[in-house]
Amino acid sequence: RERETRKNTTRNDGEDGGRGGVVVGVVVGVGVCVLVMGKTIVLFDVDGTLSEPRKKSKQDMREFLQELRKRVTVGIVGGSDLKKIKEQLGDDAETAYDYLFSENGLVAHKAGQLLATQSLKKHLGEDKLKAFINFTLKEIAEVEIPVKRGTFIEFRNGMLNVSPVGRNCSQEERDAFEKYDAEHGIRKDLVEKLKTKFADFGLTFSVGGQISFDVFPNGWDKTFCLQFVEKDFDEIHFFGDKTYKGGNDYEIFESPKTIGHTTTGPEDTMKQCRELFLS
Repeated sequence: RERETRKNTTRNDGEDGGRGGVVVGVVVGVGVCVLVMGKTIVLFDVDGTLSEPRKKSKQDMREFLQELRKRVTVGIVGGSDLKKIKEQLGDDAETAYDYLFSENGLVAHKAGQLLATQSLKKHLGEDKLKAFINFTLKEIAEVEIPVKRGTFIEFRNGMLNVSPVGRNCSQEERDAFEKYDAEHGIRKDLVEKLKTKFADFGLTFSVGGQISFDVFPNGWDKTFCLQFVEKDFDEIHFFGDKTYKGGNDYEIFESPKTIGHTTTGPEDTMKQCRELFLS
């Protein structure tokens, strides 16, 4: 299998970057690389990259990230809210990593300190929010799927998370819906209807995880977090699993500001990082 490393550029301004000082130069096929010195930050998606979807990351992954921090700066960029990310990465997630970007960076922390937060409510206004929520709930009511539970729309600071099966479903029901959705395109069809209905709202729809998709203003995808790091680092690496078009890692993976890496899961994430930064 050829690892999907989309782009790779090298810059070296001659400065000693200290911790976070490894810059990857060239990657060809699988595992051939040249290393030079510079300032590097490595950003990680959460679900499917550092942990299995909505499950707690394993101890070996958390230990590995601390080992990696000795060589590069480490940041987390997840679509979930801060509470859910802490459930997966630990209650100390705000201080255990150099940067923590929840809700795509719409809530941004550095070394445990809040940098900035955005408000979907202020951006869209109450009338547009109600129109979108009311229509979406009516559409979900018409969707035929094996089970439905509760919390079909979760309101976050900077986005809405829409789940046709409901976020209150069990892990078994979550797994079953993921398989059903892959065959019947439930989320895909609902996204297309919402795109058409609210074409003038300036919204982006991003499928993530097993059971839901995120809705946020254009430009509020994971590339939003780059504004907090792009001036301080020579290289910005990003690791994610849903790097395909329509996936919630696509925009940051494709950004010219990042070096994107597709991973198949936590073990693959560690393997790639060891080859790139720790060998």
